[in-house]
Amino acid sequence: MASNVNPTVRRRRLGQELRRLRELKGMTAEEVAERLLVSQSKISRLENGRRSISQRDVRDLCGVYEVEDQRMVDSLMEMAKDSRQQGWWHAFGDVPYSVYIGLETDAASLRVYDPQVVPGLLQTRQYAEALISGALPETAHTEIEKRVQVRMRRQERVSSGENPLRLWSVMDESALRRVVGSRELMREQLEHLVEQSQLPHVTVQVIPFDMGAHPGLNGQYAILEFPDTADSSVVYIEGVTSDLYLEKPNDVQKYSVMYEHLRAQALNVDQSRQFIADIAKGYVR
Repeated sequence: MASNVNPTVRRRRLGQELRRLRELKGMTAEEVAERLLVSQSKISRLENGRRSISQRDVRDLCGVYEVEDQRMVDSLMEMAKDSRQQGWWHAFGDVPYSVYIGLETDAASLRVYDPQVVPGLLQTRQYAEALISGALPETAHTEIEKRVQVRMRRQERVSSGENPLRLWSVMDESALRRVVGSRELMREQLEHLVEQSQLPHVTVQVIPFDMGAHPGLNGQYAILEFPDTADSSVVYIEGVTSDLYLEKPNDVQKYSVMYEHLRAQALNVDQSRQFIADIAKGYVR
């Protein structure tokens, strides 16, 4: 198997297939857990792709589900083996949001809303360093630098000339007004944002303060969609100590509709670009 297999996506696909087999058998996750003498939470984590799946796990589950097709069993076992490979982000050590990075690496499109800061994929190195340092004041410089390096590596999905990520960003005006680092740094960041917004696969819109209340006031979130139709879309909500991933169609639909409202209330692309450029001019070098 090629070394560039995305282990996060492999785990998701394998988990979806194991869930399908369980449902075909008419069993609940609790019943499976009782049969294997494991916790129900382990079965749930295996099915949602949040936990590494060993070949032994696959063998045991196929036994419970009475899978007679050996070719299917072998295929699932191979997927389990691939899912335990390491993605590029593992070279940076323990990355707290590695599951998200794995999904983003394989995504075809990303819709993100941020009410407070410029989205990570559109940040300059200096802005990212100042932002992370401010958000994590007790974190060692080496850890901050590692996070910055990971963020810069993630941006290759946007800058890549081959199969780039389709990025749609809606942000609140406060993300442009909040001075992160220094005024000169902010000018450079906003000028960079204007440049990035001119890429054919990047769309940037701004919701100005005078728009008043809008559906994004509850906070940041992102919607990831994948090239393979077998991979369901995911809503990602970042937390302080843990993150939330929503994959149920109804949940994804609700957030998608909310995003459409955000896009409708925001300035259009040309207006947003000019709006950002005007604010940038206010940050004197």
